[in-house]
Amino acid sequence: MVVILSNYVTVSTKVRKDVVEKARRLGIKVSEFLRKSLEDEVARRELEEAKKKLEGMDDTLEKIDVGRVVQSIREDREGK
Repeated sequence: MVVILSNYVTVSTKVRKDVVEKARRLGIKVSEFLRKSLEDEVARRELEEAKKKLEGMDDTLEKIDVGRVVQSIREDREGK
């Protein structure tokens, strides 16, 4: 079941009753824990995805002549 509320959606899942009872007994706020866990996992995977994209750019980045870039920037600054 998914219910859309502005920028949020309600996501439901089935969890064994004993696990939820133990979590509550231990003071774990289940919805807060699940929300934070999902946000953390999404952030981790986005970072992983970005790293893979950067690794794929290694060949392109190696072709850039840093000295030439620096020289162009200096020339541009001096021209202003």
